[in-house]
Amino acid sequence: MGSNRKAILAPPTSYISSSSAFLTYSCSACFKERPKEPHDEIAEQDDTDELLPKLRKKYLRIRFEIKRGMGELQRTSEPSVLREIGLGTESFYTFWLGCSDSRVPETTLLGLQPGDVFAHRNIANIISPTDINSMAVIEYAVVHLKVKHIVLCGHTCCGGANAALGDARVGGVIDAWITPLRTLRKTNKEELKALGDDGQRAVRLAELNVETGVGNLMGNWIVEEAVGERGLTVHGVLYDVACGKIRDLQVGTSCKDAGSSAATQAQEVVKGNHGMLIFSGDVATMAMR
Repeated sequence: MGSNRKAILAPPTSYISSSSAFLTYSCSACFKERPKEPHDEIAEQDDTDELLPKLRKKYLRIRFEIKRGMGELQRTSEPSVLREIGLGTESFYTFWLGCSDSRVPETTLLGLQPGDVFAHRNIANIISPTDINSMAVIEYAVVHLKVKHIVLCGHTCCGGANAALGDARVGGVIDAWITPLRTLRKTNKEELKALGDDGQRAVRLAELNVETGVGNLMGNWIVEEAVGERGLTVHGVLYDVACGKIRDLQVGTSCKDAGSSAATQAQEVVKGNHGMLIFSGDVATMAMR
């Protein structure tokens, strides 16, 4: 039972190289392989006696780098900025709805700092009108923080989407949680069946999940009111974990206002150390810096 659960929740096998699960993978959004990294050599070791010390050494090195990085942040940040973060009220430009997956944290993707983006994450970035947690966060972001943009971000290699491709039990509450994904799979079974493999099906299911989530957002009266009264925009995007690109799925307010001259509107940019999220009219794109 336990091994079966791990297999269900693991990323789709079509993304993983047959030689090693740690060395290379591809995502259906672009099917580009990740180049082999120097630290991947650790995964090639077959001798457990040699592997454990190396993993331990790597772990200690990572801890050191994190500590040093936090120290640099504290030294390079203006004291007044740190005080403002600690004592000031929250005022955000963007509300990010994403997956709990450790590979897709919003501040890391955009290279942002604490206080730059308001976020809510759950397994498989599912937005359901019956989820009181998500609905409360959405209300707080729209009504009280008055964010200008809502970004719902799905991603490739999603364990939740992969689990929803079948009906095998994952366990307890998780089965109930991914029910909307399984319903999507059944509703779109002909389209998904026509795709080449489970890897592509999982990516398409992740896209459908974002599209449905954006539809639920647009149907929320609080969001709908803010869109009409103060120009709140809603975006649905998909992040490719293999190549680091965000793809706009053209749903939300960008779809609603497809006939407008968005190209002539000024760009608004959320800048970070490593990337920036660019809002041009009702289209959201990400560029590396």
